This record gives sequence, structure tokens and C-alpha cells, in this order.
Amino acid sequence: MRFSALKILKEGLTGNRGWAPHWRDPAPKPEYDAVIIGGGGHGLSTAYYLAKNHGMTNIAVLEKGYLGGGNVGRNTTIVRANYGLPGNSEFYSHSLELWEGLEQDLNYNVMHSQRGIINLFHSDGSRDAAARRANAMVNQGDDAILLDRDGVRKLLPYLNYDQERFPIRGGLYHPRGGTARHDAVAWGYARGADQRGVDLIQNCEVTGIDIEAGKVVGVQTSRGVIKARKVGMVVAGRSGQVAAMAGMRLPIESHVLQAFVTEGLKPCVDHVVTFGMGHFYISQSDKGGLVFGGDIDFYASYAQRGNLPTAEHVIEAGVTLMPMIGKAKLLRSWGGIMDMSPDGSPIIDRTDIDGLFVNTGWCYGGFKAVPASGWCMAHLMATGQPHEVATRYRLDRFETGRGLMDEEGTGAQHNLH
Repeated sequence: MRFSALKILKEGLTGNRGWAPHWRDPAPKPEYDAVIIGGGGHGLSTAYYLAKNHGMTNIAVLEKGYLGGGNVGRNTTIVRANYGLPGNSEFYSHSLELWEGLEQDLNYNVMHSQRGIINLFHSDGSRDAAARRANAMVNQGDDAILLDRDGVRKLLPYLNYDQERFPIRGGLYHPRGGTARHDAVAWGYARGADQRGVDLIQNCEVTGIDIEAGKVVGVQTSRGVIKARKVGMVVAGRSGQVAAMAGMRLPIESHVLQAFVTEGLKPCVDHVVTFGMGHFYISQSDKGGLVFGGDIDFYASYAQRGNLPTAEHVIEAGVTLMPMIGKAKLLRSWGGIMDMSPDGSPIIDRTDIDGLFVNTGWCYGGFKAVPASGWCMAHLMATGQPHEVATRYRLDRFETGRGLMDEEGTGAQHNLH
């Protein structure tokens, strides 16, 4: 079934009785060529691109709950390619290009909105840093515009420009950045993978990884043993737990990152705005809610909930930046489990176990990376070689110290625990 304007019109006139399920609900087969552990955005996109780009169809995605029930549905939906370091810059640039053609590729509305992102700066030093990042973005082929104070005020007149501690001096404007609907991204990739023959197995928890003579041969699950020639671990904040089933210890810490949404309001925030000094970022959803977040809770946890001190900190930053937000009623909050790497950059690599692959360490950048993460993970699993835009995402950089990419200084600080 393909979506089209004619199909939508027809269903609207006939009571919406002709829609078919988006994907099958198959029982797991005894054996697959490849198994993806994790039914979130990264896992589903990996399966989709394995089928689409590499012709692999005997694939299963194993999800212990329901598809899209993890981090892909628990974030602030921001999409951007404003990274400055080699290794990250070309990867996120590739991801943004995939975002821009994603709806046509999937034949699914993921509500990708390129409304633009403005990163504020507040001092001469932060202006210089923004200029360096802008130059790196332009050199990569992405868009970047350095705005002065008046330029920012023209686009964002509702901000507090005269706060004493962090007066707004200007901003780095990334017009191609924006947002997408997180649930729709998961559903679109799930639908596309299913149409290409991938089995999406829900309520199927992986409880063990079977290894013989240094090679992966399958997984133990709550629904029985499943044999596989290749296994990809794509489980975000649960990466450490799943890797332990294979006797591995990953350089990953799991932290909670909270997000918040207000009641629905009339359109008032047209862009994505980030306030780095307060670690606050905000956009407005299509339903009118102001969606915003801040920093991680700074203690390791697997709980999908947050704490009140961090909520207070985030809301204080929001009210400092835009006092009008104080009049909005907070509707709800939630937490996602961040897989934090020591240098704040991800890992897409083979492991020492033949046939076992790992995709983790996305820190704050997981949602925006969904298309390129799946593209590169699929390439790695299918060919055994890293994709050209993901060559620096090696696992052994934390052992050797070579190739570390501390993009924002936001990685987990293991020395503090």
C-alpha cells in the first residue's frame, strides 16, 4: 500500500476503513542471516538499509517491548548538521541529506520541518567559536550564517537580550536544521523494512548471545533460540547490558536526559533555539506544545524518568532566556536513557567477536543521526568495512587514545564515578 493524496481523500470519504496494517507481526524464524537487537530508530533504519541497499531480506529486528518505545520516541526531535570536527562533520552532513529525501524514500510523512536552528552566543570567545564552526560547516557543504545581535532579534524578538549574566551577542543560524516527528520516523522505517521482507519481532527480549570459537552463532530470547550469522547490537542506553551478554565491557555510561512539553499554544516559536550557556533548547511542535530540554541528570541510571533539581535547572534557563515561557503550563516530562561515550561521539564498529557489531555512544546526537547511523551500520554489517563517513567511529579509540573526537565536551566523565 502506497500513500498518496488520492488514497487519503478516498479513505476520508469512506470512513477510513481501507487502511491496512503498517507491518506484519510474524513469529520468529529459527534462523536468520542477520539479527538486529533493538527496535528503535537506529535498529529499524539499519534493517531497512540492509534490505534496500544490500539486498539482504532474511533479517529480524528483535525488540523487547514495542517498536519505537525507547529513545526514538523520547527526545526533543531536533535534526541538524552543525558539527565542527572531522569525522562528525561529514557523518551528520550525510545524515541531513538523507533526512531531506526521507519522506520520498519511505513514502511516509515523518513531518520533517526545516525551520532552522539558531545557536546563541554571549561573548567574544563564543562568537569566535561560532565563526570557526560556521566555517567548518560551510567547508563541509552545509549552510551556516553568522548573525549579529540585531540579526537574531529580527528572527527571535521574544528573547531576553539584556540578561546581565549572558547577554545575547548573536547566533549561528543553520537554516536547513529543524525537527521531525520522532514516532513517525520509527513507523516509517518499520513499514519500509517490513515491505522488504524484514521480520519485526516485538515482545522478544534478548537474554543471551551465543558464541562458538570466537564467532557469534545466534541469540537467546524470551521467545526461544534464534540462530544468526551476524548480530548487530543497536540498543542505545542498554548497550552495556547487552554487550555484557557477549562478555564485553563497553566504554559507555547510561544517563537520563529529561525533556518537557507545555500545553498547546498558538504559533510563537518558529525556529529551534539553543541557549548553550544555560544548556537549554526549545522548539514548538505542530500541535502547539513548546518542546524543550537541557542537560543530563549527571548520575548513571537506567530509569526513564528524571529528577526535580534538573527539571528546575532546565526551567530556570528557559525563563531566563524567554520570560514568556513562564506563562505556559507544563503538560508532561519524560526521560530517555543516553548512551554516553567518553568523548561524546558515537561508535559504529565490529567487535573482537566475529559477526558481532556494535552501534552506540550517541550521547545527545541520537535522533538526528538515525538515517546515517542505519546507513553506515548496514554497510558495515553487509560488507565488513566501515562506510566512508563513519571511519572514525572506531571502538578501539578509547583503548589507544588515537582518534578521540571530543566535539562538545559532553561525553561521560568516567573518572568522576
